[in-house]
Amino acid sequence: MDANLTLLRDPVTWFRTRRLTRAARAAKRKAQDAVGGVARRFATTERRAVLYYALAPSVFGREQRAVIAGKEAYFKDRASGRQRYLVRRNTHMLEKGLSMRPRRDVFAVEYIEETVRCFRSLVDEVAGGCAADPELQWVNDVLTAYFEVAGSHSVINRARANFARAPLGVDPRSPSPGLSPYRRDLSEPPSVGYDDLLKLAERRRSVRWFQQRPVPRELVEKAIVVAGLSPSSCNRQPFQFRVFDEPHLVQQVAETPMGTRGWVHNVPMFVVVVGSMSAFFSERDRHTIYTDGCLAGMAFLFALESLGLSSCCVNWPDIPEREKRMAKLLKLPPYERPVMCIAVGYPEPDGIVPFSSKRPPEDLLRFNFE
Repeated sequence: MDANLTLLRDPVTWFRTRRLTRAARAAKRKAQDAVGGVARRFATTERRAVLYYALAPSVFGREQRAVIAGKEAYFKDRASGRQRYLVRRNTHMLEKGLSMRPRRDVFAVEYIEETVRCFRSLVDEVAGGCAADPELQWVNDVLTAYFEVAGSHSVINRARANFARAPLGVDPRSPSPGLSPYRRDLSEPPSVGYDDLLKLAERRRSVRWFQQRPVPRELVEKAIVVAGLSPSSCNRQPFQFRVFDEPHLVQQVAETPMGTRGWVHNVPMFVVVVGSMSAFFSERDRHTIYTDGCLAGMAFLFALESLGLSSCCVNWPDIPEREKRMAKLLKLPPYERPVMCIAVGYPEPDGIVPFSSKRPPEDLLRFNFE
């Protein structure tokens, strides 16, 4: 409409603007082609790729800072003997060792002493001991199971003696059923069949139009229980769901990503999944916050849908200005990064959702080298 009015009122300006727009588009296409040509040259080897990004260090600068800041935080906690991520990782490795077939008589020599030391330090911090902290109760139960079967070794014997002196608080050294490796009860079929799961997946759509009523926090808490059962690398779970339901905060946070333009005004709840690089001692694990966070995020979405709530995943692009704004809004330390965002609410009955045709299964599946 505006363009037509310009044509009628000032045809010279209209034609000039149109030529400039075409020229700008042509220049943009030419620049993109040039970038593609450069990328082809530098993509041939790893060394060339490193050189290419060395010319634009800011591209990965935020991730690099998060990784190094995470290492600093990890080793600082480790030096104090209170590194929970280390204890979670090591306890999970003990569980894997206990479940091996055949199980070795001597294992975990490399990390069992540090695990017990950190465990004792963490227990000292908790009033009431293990009985007041389910996570430490799990560690206690796994260590108990380990020392019951581990063979004689100088390192293991020292760790065993140190563990025996741990101040456990109420009900010491009494493993609770299920907190150490166990045999699953497979006598009954799963309570949720494939057809029901498929219907739930088909029902879940990206909803952008919500009813203007509050989302009960107890429903979100239920969904988080399901999300927390998602698989996680070495059971570290290096993420947190930051939930906003106060209207002014929802608007501030939900406006930060790029994908909410045009519908952000009707979002009743907004969630930011935040990953913490402080869970890792090495750069090799720098992608884990994304894989683990998104695994939990998908379970969270299915749980919401089963509770009558709808959601919409919002992409989080690595754009400097938006990263800085989100970090400031959420008060994130340097080693924490947004992984993804999720809008949550009761769906508007008359709201339209995109069909979003998915790729056929045969395109998503490949056996061996077929």
